[in-house]
Amino acid sequence: MNMKTIILCSFLFSHSLFAWDSSSFKMPIKAELKKKLTPIQYEVTQEEGTERPFKNEFHDSKKEGIYVDIVSGEPLFSSLDKFDSGTGWPSFSRPLVKENLIEKKENSLFLGARTEVRSKHANSHLGHVFDDGPAPTGLRYCMNSAAMKFIPKEKLKESGYGEFEGLFSRK
Repeated sequence: MNMKTIILCSFLFSHSLFAWDSSSFKMPIKAELKKKLTPIQYEVTQEEGTERPFKNEFHDSKKEGIYVDIVSGEPLFSSLDKFDSGTGWPSFSRPLVKENLIEKKENSLFLGARTEVRSKHANSHLGHVFDDGPAPTGLRYCMNSAAMKFIPKEKLKESGYGEFEGLFSRK
């Protein structure tokens, strides 16, 4: 990726020119979610669980595409911002659509102060964000694979995420 492309992508990401139509999303009731999600997906998204490091679907994935909330489908992250943090969980340097994330400070006796990341519309627990990530943001969004669904770049349009196709054609 050349510098002009990096600057353009940074502008697009930071200014959230992409939209997700949340008007059709209705949060399913818990019983429906238990049927729709696997046990680990339910535990992570609804009960603030954490999947095992290195034993999850996306920690070492190199495929190009976007990651969306497993419950609502709201766009969360792009493979263009994914990096190997060595933690065993998928890590990203920035969100795809920042407005789709809610950050919540938490304090734990055992884990200390940290920031939880949840999806805005489904309120799914996704993971945590830390300030030890790579440049240019310095952030590490450490997410649970179980909270996300991957949409490959070849299937963005047919899956309803066509507005993100341009990200991958600029490479």
